Amino acid sequence: MCKNRKDNSNGNEKASDFSQPTLFKLSEIQSKSVEVRFSLSQTSSDGGLLLLKEVENQIGIISRLASCIHDVRHQGYVEHSIHILLSQRVMQIAAGYEDANDCNAMRHDDVMKLCSGSDKLLASQPTMSRFENQPSNKELYNMAKAFVDQFVASYSGAPQAIILDCDDTDSIVYGQQQLSLFNNYYGDSYYMPLHIYEGFSGKLITTILKPGRRSKSLNVFAILRRLVSYLRKQWPKTIIILRGDSHFCSKEFMDWSESQKNVEFITGLTGNAVLEKLAKITIESAQNEYKATQKPVKRYHSFEYQAQSWEHSQRVVVKVEMSSMGLNLRYITTSMRCIKTKALYENAYCARGAAELRIKDHKTYLQSDRMSCTGFMANQFRLFMHSAAYVLIHTLQNEVLKGTQFCKATMKTIQLKIIKIAAQVKILKTKIQIELPKDYSQRVLLEKCFGMFELIRI
Repeated sequence: MCKNRKDNSNGNEKASDFSQPTLFKLSEIQSKSVEVRFSLSQTSSDGGLLLLKEVENQIGIISRLASCIHDVRHQGYVEHSIHILLSQRVMQIAAGYEDANDCNAMRHDDVMKLCSGSDKLLASQPTMSRFENQPSNKELYNMAKAFVDQFVASYSGAPQAIILDCDDTDSIVYGQQQLSLFNNYYGDSYYMPLHIYEGFSGKLITTILKPGRRSKSLNVFAILRRLVSYLRKQWPKTIIILRGDSHFCSKEFMDWSESQKNVEFITGLTGNAVLEKLAKITIESAQNEYKATQKPVKRYHSFEYQAQSWEHSQRVVVKVEMSSMGLNLRYITTSMRCIKTKALYENAYCARGAAELRIKDHKTYLQSDRMSCTGFMANQFRLFMHSAAYVLIHTLQNEVLKGTQFCKATMKTIQLKIIKIAAQVKILKTKIQIELPKDYSQRVLLEKCFGMFELIRI
């Protein structure tokens, strides 16, 4: 347990205890023996988390999520509040400790305590595992709304337009997780969480855990209609554009958007014989040009198309590529008719590739595919906690580190170069002192960041 300690400068407490037996002996350096012990106390390897704590104090995403959970525990036995548990787990994820097992090793870390708002030992793995299984279905729904509310609050005013970048990603499961399904495409059992980001800014809107299959048209419509309607209440005049690949081409959404003001879409479209016939002239032209020049050819063509199940005809753009690799056809469909064909495909539709990089940050660098709980709702809660870590680091990157070399870096780079800083914590009677390395490579940058938060608090 973390208690008041005397200042090390008085000589009453040593920073490290070399009276302990030597654990390791390394190769000699200049005829001097090298001894190694794990004996350094009051020290953390995650001093940069203090920046994320300041970000949380400004945006309050953890507080929003904690307010959605009703604490049903007997308060006489409670040592860690919901807010502390959630803060501990999110901060650990942000620092690269994605598994609940890491709680046992990190519960003594003083920086982690400060960032969790606690002066006691943090929660152990069993406590955290019980916490992950606590939220109900209604509480998880409220947390999904809390993410959307956080997204809305991140704007100072209603934006002129936003893009809903939607994509599924695969999260492999190991064991008997509830609602995990065998996915023939990947050849294993998976969940398929849905990620929704804002296309211009990269801000996370929400993440929804789904069984291990691609989204069906009706399911896409049910989720997106609810999301668009909720955003419309906040921003009545904002243009809302849905963007996704072909399995987000929902006839229900297309038909519904016809009756909605300022709701547009641009999605991929699966090819068929009718579409190929409508693009025949462009295809033949590209083939003839390649035959004559033996140089790669790329052509675009736009036309109206209405499938039998659609209530309205929609604009379809075909990209025709002819090269030594053969013919390559790609189709998109959109409700937007005022943008030129090539610009619509290359600038508007292809920009959705940025969402895949955001998923990589979320999934690969923050390890959001760790779906180790048995229950489906517990795994959804896990996904939300990883999403909260994404929101904190994304805000740090785009608001605090704006204009630096880190504003376009991956979240892994930010973890390694900003968050992973050695820090010594001294808890005194009247204050807490935190000492960072004098020769840290990003010292000037951190001084500016901490100075910025100091001015904000004034």
